[in-house]
Amino acid sequence: MFVLYETPAGYAIFKLLDEKKLEQVDNLYLEFETPEKANKLLKLKHFEKFNDTTEALAAATAAVEGKVAKPLKKTLKKLLVDDVQSSLLVADAKLGTAIKDKLSVQCVYNTGVQELMRCIRQQADSLLGGLPKREMTAMALGLAHSLSRYKLKFSPDKIDTMIVQAQCLLDDLDKELNNYMMRAREWYGWHFPELGKIITDNIAFVKTIKLVGTRDNMSAADLSDILPEDVEEKVKEAAEISMGTEISEEDVLNIQCLCDEIISINDYRIHLYDYLKARMMAMAPNLTVLVGDTVGARLIAHAGSLINLAKHPSSTVQILGAEKALFRALKTKKDTPKYGLIYHAQLVGQASQKNKGKMSRSLAAKASLATRVDAFGEEATFELGAAHKVKLESRLRLLEEGNLRKLSGTGKAKAKFEKYQAKSEVFTYQPEADNTVNVKKRKHSEAEQTPVKKEIKEEAGAAEEEEEVKSEKKKKKKKKQKDEEAPEEAAATEPVDEPTPAKKKKKSKQQE
Repeated sequence: MFVLYETPAGYAIFKLLDEKKLEQVDNLYLEFETPEKANKLLKLKHFEKFNDTTEALAAATAAVEGKVAKPLKKTLKKLLVDDVQSSLLVADAKLGTAIKDKLSVQCVYNTGVQELMRCIRQQADSLLGGLPKREMTAMALGLAHSLSRYKLKFSPDKIDTMIVQAQCLLDDLDKELNNYMMRAREWYGWHFPELGKIITDNIAFVKTIKLVGTRDNMSAADLSDILPEDVEEKVKEAAEISMGTEISEEDVLNIQCLCDEIISINDYRIHLYDYLKARMMAMAPNLTVLVGDTVGARLIAHAGSLINLAKHPSSTVQILGAEKALFRALKTKKDTPKYGLIYHAQLVGQASQKNKGKMSRSLAAKASLATRVDAFGEEATFELGAAHKVKLESRLRLLEEGNLRKLSGTGKAKAKFEKYQAKSEVFTYQPEADNTVNVKKRKHSEAEQTPVKKEIKEEAGAAEEEEEVKSEKKKKKKKKQKDEEAPEEAAATEPVDEPTPAKKKKKSKQQE
């Protein structure tokens, strides 16, 4: 059993003398406490030294990528191909798989091998023997610098870094321009306050100040290259009746120097924006077509790189840039934000307020797909982004017009569509009903009367007939009661015969 150990100076191949020790992983470090014990367990079979730093860098890069370098391939062929039953202990599983595919050598990688490599690293000076420690340290430092330089040179995130830096610089330039313009307007406003209200464009305002100087020179100055004719006339009229204070020539010179700085920063900003636009179309064409170059660059800058942005789901892309609002809403148990940086995209801006959330969700889903195509696709085309943009524009048109989305299918879909749509009858307003004069009302035609109305009328007629029958029965009962009560009343009204006084006397005698 052989052990492959990689060093900055070259490849070392050891022969494991006692294979049973490898099974005792917990006690393996005891065999490497001293150099003598380590030499009893391991024996250096061959050491393949690198010729220079370039060869060492190539070997290290191949090991990182899981490939077999040429010097290692030659060495293993000499030592292991003849011995069919031998196996090789490696520190990297990818490298072991590559060696097995190329040379058909059985490679072993497990926790025991990791512990063995750790122990070899402790006693590497004594096991290698011919290499002094100082020389090994120098080689390790040189290889580390070369490998770092190689990674930076061929880094896939390097172009992303240029886009991120350009977008951050563009935002800083916008802030500086706003501060400088505010200062220039306030400074020159003491001398000519009406000019700031007439000229709203910042660059035109600055160029006018730089060309004219004080307001006394306005009437003689030619501003046709900077301003339209109507604005130029207003400026000259306002200069004659201005309420501003007088300033010295030194003040005017300082203001004009500030104007030069603003113009130069603005020119550089235009150049930087063109550079950013070109880089975005080359790096992420589909994302640029969907959301625009500025919003796309901000999304990449916020995620860190295009690959990191491609790994995010669409729900994360939708609220990217609104993390504070999201966590505040989760903490207070309120509604979470519907959009972040994607709010500034053109498609979301065209939507009305009630449809912005729907459009941002749809746009984030398509943007995540476009980002993955840009990051991992082989061909750099914007066909996917253009197709998705057409679909989103049609969806926005449907949302704004209020039309419902068509269901898939034919008859079944139509029946399902009609099921959830209420059919309401439309009645026209009749002005004849407002007239108080007795006029015969216009009757509805038979075509206008629905069967539902006819049924209602028939039910109403039947109810009226039942009520009439009941009322007649009640009247008959009342008549019978009156006929029975009449003789009783007559009997009650007849006079009763009172006893005579003679009878009274007879009764009194009988009682005695």
